[in-house]
Amino acid sequence: MLPKTINGHPFVLYNPGAPGEEELLVNSEAFLSKIRLRRSVRAFSSRTVSRKVINNIIEAATLAPSGANKQPWTFCVIEDQEIKKKIRQAAEKEEYESYHNRMNEEWLKDLRPLGTNWKKSFLEDAPYIIVVFKQVYEVGPGGARKNNYYVNESVGIACGFLLSAIQMAGLAALTHTPSPMNFLSEILDRPENERPFLIIPVGYPSDDCYVPDIQRKGFEDTIKYF
Repeated sequence: MLPKTINGHPFVLYNPGAPGEEELLVNSEAFLSKIRLRRSVRAFSSRTVSRKVINNIIEAATLAPSGANKQPWTFCVIEDQEIKKKIRQAAEKEEYESYHNRMNEEWLKDLRPLGTNWKKSFLEDAPYIIVVFKQVYEVGPGGARKNNYYVNESVGIACGFLLSAIQMAGLAALTHTPSPMNFLSEILDRPENERPFLIIPVGYPSDDCYVPDIQRKGFEDTIKYF
C-alpha cells in the first residue's frame, strides 16, 4: 500500500505481523520469566560492559512514546571515575540530610527491611551511571522556548523501557533519587531546560551481592477486570 498524508504530514503503514495465540503466549511468558528476576542491586562488580551494549539499551529507551512525540529526555552516561566520585559525594550529602532530618519515623521504619542507608558506594562501583534528565521545555531556533507535553509521564515510560532493556540484556540496575538532585545539573553542566529525573547505576552484580527477601503483592490484588 502507498504512504498516505494526514493533516499534511506523511504516514506509513504499520504492519509488524500478527502472531497467533500460541506465539503470543510464548512471547509473553519469555518476557515475564526474565523480568521476574529483576531486582534493585546495590552491590556492583567492577567487570566492564561495552559501550555498544549501553548504546543499545539507551536506544531502546528512546523508542518510548511521548507527548506529541517531543521525546523530552536526555540520557547522560557517566563512566569517568572522577565524575562518579563527585556525584557520589553530592548524593551522600543529600541522603545524609534526608536520613537524619527529612524522613519521618514511619518512612525510616518502612526502609529498614530493605537495609538502605545514606551511604551510596554503588555510585562509584558500577561501571556506568545513567542520569536521565527531563526536558521541561524545548529550545528552538534562536533560543525560542517551545512547549513539551506530559513530560513526567513520557520520561517515566522511557525509564521503564530502559530498566526492561537493562534486564533483558542480562545486567543489573538500581533506581536512585536523592532529593534534591539539582547538583546533577551543575556537575554535568546541563542546560536550563533540563531537570534531573533519575539516576540508574548499571553493571553486573558483585559476586557477594545480596538483596532483601521481599514479597510482592498477590496478583489478585493488582489486577481488576471489568
